[in-house]
Amino acid sequence: MTSISLTGTGGQGIILAGIILAEAAIIEGKQAIQTQSYGPEARGGASKAEVIISDEHIDYPKIVAADILLAMSQEACAKYAGILKKGGKLVVDATNVDTIPQIDADVVSVGITKAARDNLKKDMFANIVALGVLVGSTGIVGRQALVEAVLARVPKGTEEVNTKALEIGFTLGEKK
Repeated sequence: MTSISLTGTGGQGIILAGIILAEAAIIEGKQAIQTQSYGPEARGGASKAEVIISDEHIDYPKIVAADILLAMSQEACAKYAGILKKGGKLVVDATNVDTIPQIDADVVSVGITKAARDNLKKDMFANIVALGVLVGSTGIVGRQALVEAVLARVPKGTEEVNTKALEIGFTLGEKK
């Protein structure tokens, strides 16, 4: 069983990223549960999606301690770093996270939002780039399953740019 917590601020697409990650696991025939929470603000407030992936039945839908934590904002990194298991993996968006807490974790620091902005001309694809980084650096689900899940969820007409966003993320994640 692997527990993944995706965190950031409202408007970054964290909830959609969690849904896509869970769907990719299901495509592979695994069990997956996705939960979400966010602040009352429409944009800018705290946002968190939790995904549990397992080959067996999942008894409890909440994460007590995460194996993997994605932090897309400084606030999220500071707030949620403590839920990461000792020796877990912390993936941070170096575009938005300047200070990484002193924790016992494998840290992957990548300019996720900057990569989306530089290569795709829009920050809004950062969540898909982040999924690519996450999968590229952890192998938590297969690439093809993630591509299928992304294409099933993104708006029609954006499939090509979202596929490119994933490829950018895979490449960045594999380098780490």
